[in-house]
Amino acid sequence: MGGAGKPAGPGVAASRKLAAGVLLTAIVTLVHLWLAGRVMPDSLALPADRTPARLEVAFVAELAPAVPTAVAPRAPVRPAPSAPPRQAAPSPLPAASAPDSPRESTQVAAAEVPRVEAPTPAAPPASGPGPADVQASSPPSVPTPEVVADAASAAASAASSAVSASAFEWPPSTRLSYRLTGDFRGPVEGQAQVEWLRDGMRYQVHLDVGVGPSFAPLLSRRTSSEGRITAEGLRPERFDEATQVLLRDPRRQRIDMAGPIVRLANGSEVARPDGLQDTASQFVQLSWLFTNRPELLRLGQIVRMPLALPRRVEIWQYEVGETSMLDTPAGPVEAVHVRPRPDVADSARRSGELVPEAWFAPSLQYLPVRILIRQEGGNFVDLMMERLPQQAAPGR
Repeated sequence: MGGAGKPAGPGVAASRKLAAGVLLTAIVTLVHLWLAGRVMPDSLALPADRTPARLEVAFVAELAPAVPTAVAPRAPVRPAPSAPPRQAAPSPLPAASAPDSPRESTQVAAAEVPRVEAPTPAAPPASGPGPADVQASSPPSVPTPEVVADAASAAASAASSAVSASAFEWPPSTRLSYRLTGDFRGPVEGQAQVEWLRDGMRYQVHLDVGVGPSFAPLLSRRTSSEGRITAEGLRPERFDEATQVLLRDPRRQRIDMAGPIVRLANGSEVARPDGLQDTASQFVQLSWLFTNRPELLRLGQIVRMPLALPRRVEIWQYEVGETSMLDTPAGPVEAVHVRPRPDVADSARRSGELVPEAWFAPSLQYLPVRILIRQEGGNFVDLMMERLPQQAAPGR
């Protein structure tokens, strides 16, 4: 009776603390697993299927920030006249004051006759504008959301704007490492990386995301794109997605795009549109477009791109936003914000799909140095570059 009020010994107290710690860990793990089941649905999962072998690459150097190099414009091609040109009438202006170009001629006319209501517009550049150049005369600081560039036509314009295939050289295999933070009904942390791998004219893009400690992630997801490098950029042939939740079997889904017909993860088939990308290849395709056509990064520009999603093929519209300085763990980096238009993003979130937006850094080969992925209910993961990109030797 007298010993009932004695305090517990140190061994008993330690056991209670250990039990409480194990219980807390178990509760947190179960909550994360429940959230993973809600946020990362596997209703479209396919039976086990081997994904293509990953290309083996050795990353040997870090990519240092540098001023982007402009792609050489195409030499002007002028059709031969069908008949000898007529002798031009003498100019009323002295030869020394004659303008050197149609653009200068317009400026002279505007300066000398300010009341002219409809001056002759300046001739377009010899290289030829693409669809996004319709309103190139608008001030760069004024948003022009009505200016739209189809990714397919923009890619064709970018391909034709180079003097030859050597005018634009695809970067060597590159790895970007990210620090992951987010919120799934509670804060989460983890790591992620994007790898651009190439072997000749074949490519692979892998996006790996892990939530939790790297040695035992509670949730991991890999999305992979494989296909060919063409004059119009990337042409995906296959997309794979594998999701692994702790204590559960991995779930996979696949999209086949090798031919004119796209077979989606749910088994439906649709015709393949020009310029089709998947959710992994889109980041590299946008980097390629911005490298070849940096004018697409003007505020308010919109790039339309057909995307192969698990259930359907849909046109996504990406709007170019502000340029800002990102404070990354690797140092400050200037980047341009590119995100889906609100109506596209809202529709995707309502259907439970993941909605990505990215920040592209011109000084780092227009690579995405930040990727923010949102979903319905306020869930999101934020990937911020944690070190400078690693690259393989040239040509690999």
